[in-house]
Amino acid sequence: MNVCLLNDSFPPIIDGVANTVKNYADILTADGLADVLVGTPKYPDVDYGSYPYKVVAYKSFDTTRLVNGYRAGNPFVIKELIDMEEFAPDIIHSHCPVVSTILARALRTRLEAPIVFTYHTKFDVDIAKAVRTDFLRKESVRALVSNIEACDEVWTVSRGAGENLRSLGYEGEYRVVSNGVDFPKGRADDEKVSEVTGSYDLPEDVPVFLFVGRIMKYKGLPLIVDALSRLSADGTDFRMVFVGGGPDMEEIKEMARTAGIYSETGKSRCIFTGPVYDRQALRAWNTRADLFLFPSTYDTNGIVVREAAACALASVLIDGSCAAEGIEHDRNGFIIDENAESMYRLLRDLSGRRDHMKHVGENAMNEIYISWSDSVHEAYERYNTVIENKRAGVYNTKRHKLAGTVIEFTDDVIYEMRELFKFPVRFMEGMRDNFEDFFYGGRQ
Repeated sequence: MNVCLLNDSFPPIIDGVANTVKNYADILTADGLADVLVGTPKYPDVDYGSYPYKVVAYKSFDTTRLVNGYRAGNPFVIKELIDMEEFAPDIIHSHCPVVSTILARALRTRLEAPIVFTYHTKFDVDIAKAVRTDFLRKESVRALVSNIEACDEVWTVSRGAGENLRSLGYEGEYRVVSNGVDFPKGRADDEKVSEVTGSYDLPEDVPVFLFVGRIMKYKGLPLIVDALSRLSADGTDFRMVFVGGGPDMEEIKEMARTAGIYSETGKSRCIFTGPVYDRQALRAWNTRADLFLFPSTYDTNGIVVREAAACALASVLIDGSCAAEGIEHDRNGFIIDENAESMYRLLRDLSGRRDHMKHVGENAMNEIYISWSDSVHEAYERYNTVIENKRAGVYNTKRHKLAGTVIEFTDDVIYEMRELFKFPVRFMEGMRDNFEDFFYGGRQ
């Protein structure tokens, strides 16, 4: 099977979806399931030739100041789309509903390979942050949904993600295919934990709470700070470790400073490590902590919750959130209402019951952990079904006139330009053939 994976982010960008695409590509290749091509926007001075599969990096625009380090891909590429078409994918899997899916649709017009689309992120939240006027916001959502509905099969990473997609106006079917984690099941060894965390003020008799991810307010971080300020006011000692970076870092630090639980110079109950990219170091932090705090209603899957579970670390989650799917309160995790008082009461109760936190964490490891290998193998099996369904004419893909016209026009232009690209090659091949006939012909 030839699999084309498309996403608007890939290393050197590190985010949840980029990590997903990389794990798909790595495992499909390493396990001999498929030949893989990854299509992604190009970043300057990055070597894409070191991967064990082909990476086609296409032209991008510098939008890093507007969208926190991300570049925007150009959907009207020519040579790169020809490279993707010549790879002859049996299936195209897009992980972003914008440029990646436009390219996927352009490929499909020539190859008739089916498109699977995975909905990872609540894009209405991102659009609301980026677009100020109601009209443009509605049109942006409509265009996004139109592009998704043009795909042959839609997957979501959780049931909540699917319902969010429906709330945007999506009317088709969707299938839940959960993402996995690349942490092995089990806690990191003591030596590694000591190496990574030993330089920080983490008393053995004090509970350690952990957050890993982008430092963004919409992930519920102000709620954490508020709850911990109440816990501190009660005289309960703790350490709160924030692992990650992001645009709201200074604001969250200032909130914690104002609450009296953070100091850059003196004794501090909050620790901000900054981004940690080493996976073994992240395992060490998850092993050292007593409880993972993740009060986000934005995230559609919460891979970090499964990463914590891999290390026998239980999570505190918001009732009804996507991350809380499959969690049974006080058995394999803890469920709270979306307010600081609810988190404070839980943390106050658990701070003196560290053995119980450990027990619930072990249940999480045994009950909610899923490896990337299992997840990708499940996806691969579904790929086979999707390909057969496409051949059998099962899919009745919804086409939107405007979007379809743009795609078809772009496709026609690209493949007309393709002939221009081929001309120099053919010219040189013709010269070579003529030279060989002239030079060797008289001797034969």
